[in-house]
Formats: sequence, structure tokens, C-alpha cells
Amino acid sequence: MATYDLTPRIAPNLDRHLVFPLLEFLQEQQMYPDEEILKAKIELLNKTNMVDYAMDIHKSLYRTEDVPQDMIERRVEVVARLKSLEESAAPLVAFLQNPSAVQELRADKQYNLQMLNDRYQIGPDQIEALYQYAKFQFECGNYSGAADYLYQYRALCTNSERSLSALWGKLAAEVLMQNWVVAVEELNRLKEIIDSKSFSSPLNQVQSRIWLMHWSLFIFFNHDNDKTQIIDLFNQDKYLNAIQTSAPHLLRYLATAFIINKRRRSQFKDFIRVIQQEQHSYKDPITEFLACVFVNYDFDGAQKKMKECEEVIVKDPFLGKQVEDGNGSTMPLRDEFLKNARLFILETYCRIHQRIDMG
Repeated sequence: MATYDLTPRIAPNLDRHLVFPLLEFLQEQQMYPDEEILKAKIELLNKTNMVDYAMDIHKSLYRTEDVPQDMIERRVEVVARLKSLEESAAPLVAFLQNPSAVQELRADKQYNLQMLNDRYQIGPDQIEALYQYAKFQFECGNYSGAADYLYQYRALCTNSERSLSALWGKLAAEVLMQNWVVAVEELNRLKEIIDSKSFSSPLNQVQSRIWLMHWSLFIFFNHDNDKTQIIDLFNQDKYLNAIQTSAPHLLRYLATAFIINKRRRSQFKDFIRVIQQEQHSYKDPITEFLACVFVNYDFDGAQKKMKECEEVIVKDPFLGKQVEDGNGSTMPLRDEFLKNARLFILETYCRIHQRIDMG
């Protein structure tokens, strides 16, 4: 099943911290040797400030209570840097923790900056320090604190690039805390900016759309919606073009959404053409199932592909989500997928045959 694992394709398009939930899933599924996963985790952690977590994993990987000297030194560095940033941001943090003072803030950022400077002696340096402090908190794994400070920073920031960077950070923090309702709002804000902003090169805009789609997978397959939102985003021309040129593996998730959403049949024919066009660049059992039913009318092949589809879904970190109910755990998306896949086969079979042997 590691053949169908998309983690190596998805991970380069995610923030480093968003890769951890994927590695946790792979570890649970035992798709790779435990040692490989632990080494991958340490490699990721080495480029963050989550030093204590890295030490714990090092201990379990090498079955020892000792940790390398460079990890100990790194921890001292991180604590010192955190303290320094905390001091720089302290005046603004103190202001933000005072509800009556915060009420003085308005939608007019220029007014806010002037008021902060005049009344509280808080200037651009302290606002920049808040951004650096929020970013450092995020790197330490304090996603709640980072989300709060990034939200406050965006209310004061007048630099559009920095504001955009803070919004990406806020989205990542909300996803990691599993605040799906807020994450959807941040995702929509980000999409609006990406679609309306004039980028220095069209390539940068395409790359931003690709990142947005990858990050959205966490939300669309966890948030309690009817999975139509992923079709609304991925199936727009600009986004579908980005998938076809740079990220064809995302077709797996769009194909799954189409299969479990009967109400989107009107857009479905065009999507089948895309599946046909992209067979040379990407295919897996889910896209091949659609090709069997709607392109080749190969119903025996489709039945075989269904079994493979089930395996792919179970081993996919986004599709294989389990839900606890009274009788243990179920996998709602898999059950919905298989039910609709059988319907697809039956409907198409009925459409092209005049007579059907009910046996």
C-alpha cells in the first residue's frame, strides 16, 4: 500500500508542522518501519523549536535516556531567544491583554498606529516584535498563543506581504488545533487574497493555489460538511489548471468528493475528461475506477478496482478518518464511497444495456 501513499508528494506543499499529523497516521497504520517514521519526525523537528519533543523521540528511537549535546545546547538557545522576544513584545502584549484599551482600536489601521504611539509609546518595532514572538511561539508548538498573536498582529500590520504570511500561520495554527469552523473562515480569507492579489509572477500565484488546496485537505475531510466545498474549490478552472500542471495527485481527493456527492453530477462529465487527460501523469485505484465505469465501460474491472479503492481509502490520512460510535469505530467516508461506487456501476450498466438479467 506504500505505493499509493501520497505523503511524499503532499508534504513539500505543507508547513513543516502540518506534516506531523500525517506521520502519526502512517505510524498507526504501520505502513513503514517505526524507525523510519521516528527518523523522519526528528528530521522535521530539528528545523523547529520543539526541542523537548525531539529529545523524547530521540530517546524512544535509540532506547536511551541520553540525548546529544547539540540538542541540549539548542534547547538553551531556544529558551533564551523566547525570553528575549517576550521582552520585546511585552508592551504590546500588555496592551492587548487590557480589554478596555483594546476597545479603543478601530478598523482604521493608521489611526490605531498613531494612537498606540501617542498614548502607549508602542511603535513599529513593538509591532514587528509581536510578529516574531507569534512566529516563535508557533515554532515551539504553542499554536493557541501563536493564533491569538497573529490575529492581533494582522489588525495592526500595514505591510501586505507580512499580513499574508501571518494569515498562513494563523490557518496552520487553527488546523493543528482542529478548530475547523475558524479554519474554514481563514481558508476563505486566504483564497480571496490569492485570487485578487497581483503577484510578481503568475507562477507564484499558481504555487499559492497549490499550497491552499493541500492545506484545505485537513479541513474538508474533518469539518462536518457534505464534502461539496472541496468540489467548489478544486473544480474551479484556475484551481483545476493548477492541479493538472503541478499537482495531479490531488485528483484522488476531487474524484472521491465527486463519487460521494450525487448532487454534483452536472459538473461530473467535464471531470471525467480531466481524468482521461491526466491518466499519463497520475492514476490510482480511485481515478482508475472512474475510467473503468465512464470511459471504458469495463464493469468487471470496476468491481476489482472497488476493492483496491477501499484499501487506498483506509490507508489515506485524509480519507481514512475513523469515527467512534456505539458499536466501535466506523469509517464513514469509506462506507459512503463504496455505496455510491456500486450505484455508479449499476446506473451506467442500466444506461447502456436494453435488457438486464436480474440474477
